[in-house]
Amino acid sequence: VQLQAYGGGLVQPGGSLRLSCVHSGSTLDFNAIAWFRQAPGKERERVGCIAISSSDGRTNYADSVKGRFTLSRDNAKNTVYLQMNSLKPEDMGVYYCAAAIDSQCRALRTWGQGTLVTVSS
Repeated sequence: VQLQAYGGGLVQPGGSLRLSCVHSGSTLDFNAIAWFRQAPGKERERVGCIAISSSDGRTNYADSVKGRFTLSRDNAKNTVYLQMNSLKPEDMGVYYCAAAIDSQCRALRTWGQGTLVTVSS
């Protein structure tokens, strides 16, 4: 499995950005995709998780992004999207996606390269 995150950039506070995670390889090898972020000098934080293999594409989110961020998937395009709305300066960081063996994203097997999100006026 290989993953690549795209879509980072500069956005003003209150703005929106959509990140994409394109995954290759068999979806039999993983069950979910997780998004993480890491700001300079801070620990990596899990943003959310979306099930790939289940029919309902269930999701879960960190409390810090609930109601602002939305995960979705397009299995035909092997892509998971992270829609980020009402962005805050504290959302700034490098965003990574990772493939998980389980549907709750507890067991991560492969990481993609990150994409930088800058929230600044």
